Amino acid sequence: MLVSQILKDKPIHGVATVKPGATVNEAVQVLSEKKIGAVIVSEDGVHPAGIVSERDIVSALGASGTGCLTESVDTIMTSKLISCAPDDRAIQVLQTMTEKRFRHMPVMQGDEMVGLVSIGDVVKARLDELSSQAEALTNMIMGY
Repeated sequence: MLVSQILKDKPIHGVATVKPGATVNEAVQVLSEKKIGAVIVSEDGVHPAGIVSERDIVSALGASGTGCLTESVDTIMTSKLISCAPDDRAIQVLQTMTEKRFRHMPVMQGDEMVGLVSIGDVVKARLDELSSQAEALTNMIMGY
């Protein structure tokens, strides 16, 4: 399965973003309101400067307490993004996420972000793919 197929199955709401310079608290509000695990830091919503995840926020809270909530997201975001392309295979994306230990990956077409996939999205797609294969094999064996 390709990443582009995973994006087609996701609700079309766009990728949640905050602007550079937004506070960590503003990022927390977006995560909470949208019930998501990461937000992209971007000036225009298309060119990502970084990503802030729940894990980044918890690490900042652990290191400096609630004072980090008034700091800029720029101070805690991951700015060296690892991304994928729409024509990448889901299994490759899953392997990268697992090896690098992160759960959200921007999908880039050239230098523009066209989506965001979570490890949950990729695992679901892989399970659906395996289920379809099992059903096809069962039907072949049963003579359907």
